[in-house]
Amino acid sequence: MLNLPKLVAGETPDYTKSQVSMLVILRILIGWHFLYEGMVKFMNPNWTSAGFLSESKWIFTPVFDFILSNPTILRISDLMNIYGLTFIGLGLILGTFTRLASLSGMFILLLYYVCNPPLIGLKYSAPAEGSYLIINKNLIEMFALGVLTVFPTGIIVGIDRIIFGKKN
Repeated sequence: MLNLPKLVAGETPDYTKSQVSMLVILRILIGWHFLYEGMVKFMNPNWTSAGFLSESKWIFTPVFDFILSNPTILRISDLMNIYGLTFIGLGLILGTFTRLASLSGMFILLLYYVCNPPLIGLKYSAPAEGSYLIINKNLIEMFALGVLTVFPTGIIVGIDRIIFGKKN
């Protein structure tokens, strides 16, 4: 079990300013990526996850095929993607509920990864932006969010400092 530091707002752990700065910058950059992805999907009334889900070729293909086979479940999946990405991004950028946002981001990235993993023998119709084998940007960003989960920067620089601050 992880032994996460219990911080109170205003209490700074033994991180250097450069360590805190880099962690906060990492949090904001990943937050921007999530927020932008959510907003692009929100602004496109024709966006759906159907194309991505239909490309699934791994062990969870039956789950993704089930989502595709039911228009109501597909719509719920689309809305969860849009709003999940948007709220995770906002949480990370603003430092609001950063652990929850980080864990939620890890979960959604894990779903993306298991839907279309970069494994030998799996070929997808959509062109990839790079050449990946086992490790891709989703896996890397998922582990970066893991780092942000165990280094709670929102309590140092963010709205979490106000929300979870020491009560007088």
